[in-house]
Amino acid sequence: MRNRGPLRSVGPDLRGPLARDACPFCEDRLFDARQRPRLHSIWLVNRSGSIGTRQSNNKAFGTTKAVASLALCDPCSVHHRSQNTISLTEIKLIKKEDVQSAVEQYEKYHVCFGGGEETRKANYSDMVNKYYDLATSFYEFGWGESFHFAPRWKGESLRESIKRHEHFLALQLGLKRGMKVLDVGCGIGGPLREIARFSSTSITGLNNNEYQISRGRELNRVAGLCESCNFVKADFMKMPFPDNSFDGIYAIEATCHAPDAVGCYKEIYRVLKPGQRFAAYEWCMTDHFNPNNESHQKTKAEIELGNGLPDIRTTKQCLDALKLAGFEVIFKKDLAVDSPVSWYLPLDTSQFSITSFRLTSFGRFITRTMVKTLEFVGIAPAGSNRVSSFLEKAAEGLVEGGRKEIFTPMYFFLVRKPLSES
Repeated sequence: MRNRGPLRSVGPDLRGPLARDACPFCEDRLFDARQRPRLHSIWLVNRSGSIGTRQSNNKAFGTTKAVASLALCDPCSVHHRSQNTISLTEIKLIKKEDVQSAVEQYEKYHVCFGGGEETRKANYSDMVNKYYDLATSFYEFGWGESFHFAPRWKGESLRESIKRHEHFLALQLGLKRGMKVLDVGCGIGGPLREIARFSSTSITGLNNNEYQISRGRELNRVAGLCESCNFVKADFMKMPFPDNSFDGIYAIEATCHAPDAVGCYKEIYRVLKPGQRFAAYEWCMTDHFNPNNESHQKTKAEIELGNGLPDIRTTKQCLDALKLAGFEVIFKKDLAVDSPVSWYLPLDTSQFSITSFRLTSFGRFITRTMVKTLEFVGIAPAGSNRVSSFLEKAAEGLVEGGRKEIFTPMYFFLVRKPLSES
């Protein structure tokens, strides 16, 4: 858990008495310097991590030094804030006055708004970039630095399951000190940093979104990983690396954004050294999905809209694409099947979770209300509430897909590039 500087107090020892001046959940101070109770629900923070003044000078997202940041008290959460706290009012690269237009353009790509699969595939780069420009701040606020799901044991926290999921990937690839590794579609680099620390490897994060890369570089700096981890801005359909560059490659719920699975996997095959492995968690429709079932199609469309996807492939299509790209399949399995705790539990509003309060029905209600309020008073731009809404719709689709067992976010495969090509 990273230190938040002035915002952080001595944390509680859950095995003994709690520190009297610390929140037993998020470990913030309960009282200010004058021993007055501190409000946990909203706080202001600047780039250095100190308490900010109540100002909003954001002509464009990311230009302000002190912006409103929602920080609902969330016990033992996976997403405790670091000293360079992300804000719901901070969506970089899109000017404040352009956000609503970006939301409208993004929505038009999807079936719910009259768009089609071929249009999404043809414009996948623009669609995915708009999606992450709009959604990244919400992701980090609600989920943390690692934007992915994980199978979970009973009694295991969400944070623990996410770390274990990342460690499993590193172990399957056989990562060790000195290896040069590629993270395809790395987001803001949460898994990259965790796997680099776990395996002592050097990892390059590939991402086509400028905001996520700038955010990832800052988080690398805070974590002290600038020398071992770096980012490259590029499209994973056209990677700027020589052939046979990497000792191992992984992707975590990222290549689902590719308009063409075979083309994407061929690029990964090209830059992987012969005899080395590629492992991934892929978003797929399962064998239970019926394309002629209207309810199934509605759920699929909701997931695509809320997650910036051109199309969701079936597990069979994914496996066939890997073979066509030239890989030898070592192992494949839908890890959701045997998970003792449902992967979608953090998104299920019928369940109340102390450890994932922001994701509960009440937590979402508070977030939704605050976003509306910030948009109304002009701190958050017009369109912010629409972003929040389609992300909520995505959550509903994911839960339905999980309950019906027609969708999985963790179709795991481990494949190998042959030593010699036939």
